[in-house]
Amino acid sequence: MRLHHVQVACPAGGEDAAREFYGAGLGLTEVPKPPDLAGRGGCWFRGLDDAGAVVAEIHVGVEEPFVAARKAHPALLADDAAALDATAARLEAAGFAVDRTERETFPGYLRFHTRDGAGNRVEVLAPAPRAAG
Repeated sequence: MRLHHVQVACPAGGEDAAREFYGAGLGLTEVPKPPDLAGRGGCWFRGLDDAGAVVAEIHVGVEEPFVAARKAHPALLADDAAALDATAARLEAAGFAVDRTERETFPGYLRFHTRDGAGNRVEVLAPAPRAAG
């Protein structure tokens, strides 16, 4: 079994903030929702590898009443520390706060936490560089 997608919520009208965060900030590609689901609002995003294969998928769905996820979160894996830091910089440039206080608290990984445009917690991590030895 493999994970197909993760869904996070946004309030009605929150799609543009989701596009700014997941599209412009994280660099995911927005994909059209199936016609039968498009009327519900929300938007979908995919991460693609160099060959065009889907490696991550996040669905942002409208939920009323809306409450942001404070602890539960998707965790997205960057290729390396440079990509992790570039993503953090892109998010900060777009106005999203990046919390690096737990950067080295997950063995084998570097990471940061942030909040999407609706306030949902999101983690981004990358394999930690191996020590020379």
